[in-house]
Amino acid sequence: MKERNSMRTRMCVLTAGVLLALTACSGGGNDDATTPAAGTESSSAGGSETTEIKMGVLPIVPSAALQLGVDKGIFKEHGFDVSLETGQGGAALLPAVVSGQMQFAISNPLSLMLAQDQGLDVQVVTGYSHALKEGDDITSVWTKPDSGIESPADLSGKTVAVNNLKTQGEVSIREVVKKAGGDPDSIDFVELGFPDMPAALDAGNIDAAWVPEPFQTIFKDAGDKLVAYNYQETMPGVPTMAVFTSGKLAKQDPELVDNFAAAVDDVTAYAQEHPDEVRETLTTFLDMKPELAQKVLIEDFRGQMDRDALQTLADLALQDGILKNKVDMDTFMPKS
Repeated sequence: MKERNSMRTRMCVLTAGVLLALTACSGGGNDDATTPAAGTESSSAGGSETTEIKMGVLPIVPSAALQLGVDKGIFKEHGFDVSLETGQGGAALLPAVVSGQMQFAISNPLSLMLAQDQGLDVQVVTGYSHALKEGDDITSVWTKPDSGIESPADLSGKTVAVNNLKTQGEVSIREVVKKAGGDPDSIDFVELGFPDMPAALDAGNIDAAWVPEPFQTIFKDAGDKLVAYNYQETMPGVPTMAVFTSGKLAKQDPELVDNFAAAVDDVTAYAQEHPDEVRETLTTFLDMKPELAQKVLIEDFRGQMDRDALQTLADLALQDGILKNKVDMDTFMPKS
């Protein structure tokens, strides 16, 4: 979706090469180096000092709650002047946080588990958005009505688009196919941006697509066929996004990190209680048409994360060879 020029958001173009370079350097960073912009103070119009924070977000529905938090002044009440910056995927935001270009970002938990598994020093500070445990879920797999795909098992041998490889979409799809009696190893997963998936499906370049909102509502309105709610059928209520920072910033300024986590928790609490305001924010944050904003499903917002669902996710990722080491949930979960 095209963002409005009036937004305080700019696109972060981050390459895999940057991530690889950071991975190679993560063990030998200079702890005395200054983290760019962290703790920078500025004066607000009222004369009180605020700390400038750059936070990475994704161009998807749940990110609108953070823009709402900015618009409602919730971050300012906690002493933060927050600027939101947009990236294509949670994994793409990791290098910016590790390098200090951003102080915080949101990412799906598996990308954070994988980052830690590869030696990147990142730390989850609080939960953010969560899949729905029952009813229609907020992410799903779709195909064309005439594709011949009638159940998840039929995805065997098919080309399925995900926004990033080796993340929660792929893991949950593999498991739902396995549960249905199909062969997950025969699926050809391809990486494609969410906005490009409807056209790719129409053109026959892919057989199925895994999408969050608003794209699942777009597929539904186009008459496409729902294959599975892959999260709900494998790890109901799993966190879809969590807030993270660098281990370096967490050690250098734990008070700032704790205060920012508290600010985000207030933002998610407000968003959970005011879904109509989240929908209204979508019309500017994602330049979404009002009629679509009224129809999309919105994730649960809260700081608390479902440990059991996260454990299932970690176990499946280990089983699929995405993770090399077992995740220590006591270390991974935010410090209470």
